[in-house]
Amino acid sequence: MASLYEIPIEQINGIGTKRGQLYRKLGIDTAGALVRFYPRAYEDWSNITSIQDAQNGETVCIKASLASPVRQTIVSGGRILSTVIVSDGYSEMKIAFFNNRYISSMLKTGKQYLFYGKAAVNYNIPEMINPTFALYGASESVPIHPIYSQVAGLSTKHIEQSVRKVLDMLPETVKDPIPENVRRKYCLPPLKDVLFAIHFPKDMEEAENAKRRLIFEELLVLVLGLSSIKSLSLERSEVVLEKNYTDEFLSLLPFTLTNAQKRAIDDCINDMTNNDKAMNRLVQGDVGSGKTMVAGAAAYTCIKNGYQAAMMVPTEILAQQHFQTFSEIFENTDVKAELLTGSMTAKQKRTVLAKLADGEIDFIVGTHSLISDTVVFNSLGLVITDEQHRFGVRQRSTLLSKGKNPHLLVMSATPIPRTLALIIYGDLDISIVNEMPPGRQKVDTFLIDDSVRERAYGFLIKQIAEGRQCYIVCPAVENSDTGLIGVEEYTEKIKSGALRNCRVECLHGKMKASAKDEIMNKFVNGEIDVLVSTTVIEVGVSVSNAVIMMIENAERFGLSQLHQLRGRVGRGKYKSYCILVSNARGEEAKKRLNALCQTNDGFIIADEDLKLRGPGDFFGSRQHGLPELKIADLAENIEVMHEAQEASKMIMNDYLNPDCGDYRSLRAEVNMLFNNVGQKLN
Repeated sequence: MASLYEIPIEQINGIGTKRGQLYRKLGIDTAGALVRFYPRAYEDWSNITSIQDAQNGETVCIKASLASPVRQTIVSGGRILSTVIVSDGYSEMKIAFFNNRYISSMLKTGKQYLFYGKAAVNYNIPEMINPTFALYGASESVPIHPIYSQVAGLSTKHIEQSVRKVLDMLPETVKDPIPENVRRKYCLPPLKDVLFAIHFPKDMEEAENAKRRLIFEELLVLVLGLSSIKSLSLERSEVVLEKNYTDEFLSLLPFTLTNAQKRAIDDCINDMTNNDKAMNRLVQGDVGSGKTMVAGAAAYTCIKNGYQAAMMVPTEILAQQHFQTFSEIFENTDVKAELLTGSMTAKQKRTVLAKLADGEIDFIVGTHSLISDTVVFNSLGLVITDEQHRFGVRQRSTLLSKGKNPHLLVMSATPIPRTLALIIYGDLDISIVNEMPPGRQKVDTFLIDDSVRERAYGFLIKQIAEGRQCYIVCPAVENSDTGLIGVEEYTEKIKSGALRNCRVECLHGKMKASAKDEIMNKFVNGEIDVLVSTTVIEVGVSVSNAVIMMIENAERFGLSQLHQLRGRVGRGKYKSYCILVSNARGEEAKKRLNALCQTNDGFIIADEDLKLRGPGDFFGSRQHGLPELKIADLAENIEVMHEAQEASKMIMNDYLNPDCGDYRSLRAEVNMLFNNVGQKLN
C-alpha cells in the first residue's frame, strides 16, 4: 500500500492533469488516497422491479430494452431533452434525459439495459428522469453500485472506473496495519479483501462487513494517536508543586464555590502535586458553571509554588475580561497578572515580553499572541486554554513547548455526553463541573414564528426602556436564496422599522478585528441597546445587563450551539429570556427546538442533540483539533469505538516501541491521520 501513496493521482490512466486537479479538490492526491476514498452510499441493482410494479416516487431498478428510437428536442433555456420508450416485455416506460447529447449513441436497439432511478407517473404514463443505466450483464451493472462524493466536472462513474484501475494495481500481498491477533479476536477480514469489498461488494452484507472493519481500523488509529499524544505528557514533570494553596485562593473570593468546582480544583491540584507526570486535564462545564474559578485556583497554587501560569483564550475581549477578573482577585496579593493581545502597541508588547522573560509577571492572559516566537517564559508551570474547541492540538502543543513539560488545563463550555467526551478528549483526563453557582439566572426560552414577531419586538423595546440590552443572532452575513436572513440587511431593516428608536449595531466575522472589538466594547459599556450579530458572540464576554437573546432561523443551528448562544444572557441579576424564531414546519425541527425550551441543562441538551443530529454540532468544521475521519461516525459507532479502545490497550506497549517492526504500517496510518493537526507521532 505504501507504494500507491507515492503515485500521484495524475499518473493513473484516464485522469491526467486537468482531472487530477478535480480529484485533489476531493483530497485525493495519490493512488493510495483514491483507494481509501470510500463510497458515501450504494445503489442496489440486485432487486429488479417490473415496470408495472414500480411505485410512484420509489427508487427502483428495471430491466428493459428500447421500444422506440431516441428522440431529441430543444426545450426552454436551450436544454437538450432526449426521450426514449423502453419495454420489459409486459409494460412500457418513458425515459427522459436532460443535456446528454450522446444518449442516442449510448442506447442501442436490441440490447437489454438496467435503468436505476426514481419512478414517476405522468398522465398515467410511467416515466423515469435521468436514471443511471448500464448494459445488462456488463461489469458496470454489478448488483451493488458505489456512489462517491463528487465535485463539478467529476462524476461518480469516473471515480468508480479509476478506483477499479487502482485496485488492479494492488500487490498480491497487502500489508495489513491491524495485527493478526486483533483481527482474529474481533473477526476482521484482511485489508485487501476489504478494499475490494467496500468499493465493489457482492451484496449489502459484504459492504457492511467491510465498512465495520474499516471503521474499526480508523477508530483504532484515532485512539492510538490520541493515546500517543497523551503518552508524550507522561514524562516526569519538572514543575514540582510542594504546597496546596487552594484555601488561600478561596479566601480571596467574595463568594463560595460549588461542590462541583471544588471537586474539579482538587482534581487539578492532585494532578499537579503528583510528581510522576504533568497534569493533562479537561474541565468541562456548562455555560456559567464557574470553570474560570477552577482555572484561577490551579494558577494560584502553581504561582505560589514559584512558577508562571499562562491562559490562552480565543478573543481579545474575552482576554481582557479574564484579565480584569483575575486582576481584581489578585489585587491584594503578591501575584502579578498581565495581558498580551495582538492589538497592543509594539512598545506595550516589548515591555510585557521583557517582564515575562525576567519572571516579573506571574500570570499572563492572552490570545494566540502567546504562541508567537517572541514570547519567552522564565519558568512556565501551567498552561490554560479556554474554550478548548477553538484551539487545535498544535496550538496548545506550541504553548506547552515554552516550558519544561508544564501542566496543562483546558476548559470547554460545550457540553458533550461523557462517552463522546472520552473519545474527543482521549488525550486528556476529564473533570465535569455540573452545578450552577447560586444566583445564576434560569433563562426562559420560547419558540415563536413570524406571526408574533411584532409582539417579540415590543417585548425587546419594553426591556430596553427599563435599561436592559438585547442580542439578535442571524445565521448568515448576507441574505441567501434558501431564506436565510443576513445580519447586515436585517440590521438596516429594524433600524428603520420596529426598533428605530433604539441604538442598534451590527457585528459579524467578516469585519476587521478592530471594528469588532470597538462594537463589542460599546455593547459592554452600555452604549448599544441591540447587538445584531452572527455566531461570533457564541464565545465572548459576559454582559450582565443583556437579558434577551433572540435567534432568527433557529432551525439552522444545532441545539448545542443554540444553548451556547442562550448562555450569553442570564449573567446578571435581571430575569433573562431566549426567543427562538423559526417558521420551520418539519416535525424534527420542532422537536429539536422544543427540547431547548424544556431544559437549561447543557448535558441533557447535548444528549438530545447527539440523538437527533449526530456529532456534527459538536465538532462543526474540524473543531476540537481532531483529525478528520473518513468513514467512522463518532455518534453511531460507539460500540466499535469501545472495541477499538480495548484493542489499543492490548497492543499499546508494542505499538509505542519504535523497534517493533510489526507496527510500522499502523504507525504510518496514525501519522497520516494526524498530519493535518500538526502532530508527528512516532
